[in-house]
Amino acid sequence: MGGNHTQIKFILLGITNRPWLQTPLFVLFLLTYIVTFVGNIGIITLVREAPSLHTPMYFFLTHFAFIDICYSTVISPRMLADLLAADKTISFTACMMQFFTLAFFATIECHLLAMMAYDRHVAICQPLLYVTIISSRVCWQLVASSYLFAFFSAIIYTWCVFGGSFCGPNRIDHFFCDVVPVLKLVCSDTHSSEMVFFAFITINEVGTSVVILLSYISIIRTVLRMCSAQSRARAFHTCASHLMAVSVYFGSAFFMYLQPPSSHRSLDKVASIFYAIVTPMLNPFIYSLRNKEVKGALVNCGRRFFIHWQHRRVLPSRT
Repeated sequence: MGGNHTQIKFILLGITNRPWLQTPLFVLFLLTYIVTFVGNIGIITLVREAPSLHTPMYFFLTHFAFIDICYSTVISPRMLADLLAADKTISFTACMMQFFTLAFFATIECHLLAMMAYDRHVAICQPLLYVTIISSRVCWQLVASSYLFAFFSAIIYTWCVFGGSFCGPNRIDHFFCDVVPVLKLVCSDTHSSEMVFFAFITINEVGTSVVILLSYISIIRTVLRMCSAQSRARAFHTCASHLMAVSVYFGSAFFMYLQPPSSHRSLDKVASIFYAIVTPMLNPFIYSLRNKEVKGALVNCGRRFFIHWQHRRVLPSRT
């Protein structure tokens, strides 16, 4: 070991070293974080308040929105503070815990997207058995198992990244504690750790993406056999928002984590911003603007709120 790990401090170099950019970026990312928080809280509240959305698909979506809030909160407040602070140091423990929580929430997102794809597969390909296969008990078991597996995966990821010796420079060329910039500071041999890390990334990201791919292959085959063009359009529409979320999430994740460390370039910060900050903000819009059920539930909730508000105004005037 390169000394006592608890005494090690890192310096996050941040998004940019140009002072004139820091204030505009602070305002931009603060607004992004606020929209992310409000949008995902809105999705959770809407699903809870709208009886029409009390289905397995939206049960998974509420967990997805909750994870997006947590994921964004792990990164954004620290990044916003660093944009305005002169001292950008972070302790070894804080850096390790930030990475652990990021790995934990990112792994859960992979599994939730796979669960949502499987839910759509059963709904379209086996509609008569849907209630039996995707029961409330099964939903809770799937979510609980994803949290448990993500916890153990995050422990292994963290050990692979932070288990080596840090005895050289302590400047992390990033705005949060991510895999590649931290591993560059390890002065011991990291080959075995990188192999273990890559193996678990493959299991989680590639494994869940295979589940999603097979689910949609089955969905497409079933939809193409439908006689009615209206039924085909309706079936494809129910999958549109999920497909958009999958494309955004896995596209940026594959770019970030499934390439050799030697090929990482300055574009990594841009990809990280999109993956860790922009994507959690986009998901509520993807599921609200591209989903008729969500838009219908939003209109109904707005109508109920308006009627309730009107009723409360009328009652005092009568008394």
